[in-house]
Amino acid sequence: MNQELGRHYLRDATITFRAYKKLAERALDQLQDEEYFITLDEESNSVAVIMKHLAGNMLSRWTDFLTTDGEKPERNRDMEFIIEPQTSKSEVMNYWEKGWQRTFEALAALQPEDLLRPVLIRGEAHTVVQAIDRQLAHYPYHIGQIVFLAKHFRSASWNSLSIPKNKSAGFNKYLEQNPEKDEHRFDAAARFNDATKDT
Repeated sequence: MNQELGRHYLRDATITFRAYKKLAERALDQLQDEEYFITLDEESNSVAVIMKHLAGNMLSRWTDFLTTDGEKPERNRDMEFIIEPQTSKSEVMNYWEKGWQRTFEALAALQPEDLLRPVLIRGEAHTVVQAIDRQLAHYPYHIGQIVFLAKHFRSASWNSLSIPKNKSAGFNKYLEQNPEKDEHRFDAAARFNDATKDT
């Protein structure tokens, strides 16, 4: 693979993972501790369950990423959807951070020449690019669920994580007047929201 293209892909993938982690955490910051554990109905997952599942997936997929199957034999995926009654918010957050740390460590170790190497997930061959893309689709899917739940719990007091309703023109004008080089779009929206919160 072209070295420049490979470096660009790895950098962009890492930036995107970090942006979605930050997006989730901006939603989590708006929750009360007990809201991490609320389910809307019997078929729904709580915020804590979603976080536990994501971290479990990360620890399985990114541990020994290039040399072992991404579905580790010691992973108990079904238990990721169960929260024990004594589980605390801090335990959930620590596990979440552990998963993301493993993800970013694995990504940082990759080189452009690794991108077409084969890796396995549940015995199915993927290139490294395909394996990364699989997670880039999976994590935002669940982070969207976290944001949805947090917005539901906050209702009218929700602090928007994106461009607020009826403020698209104002956001575009703000970016023209206040550009930031290499800023992710989520950060730009957060900066705009902070600047216009009381207007």
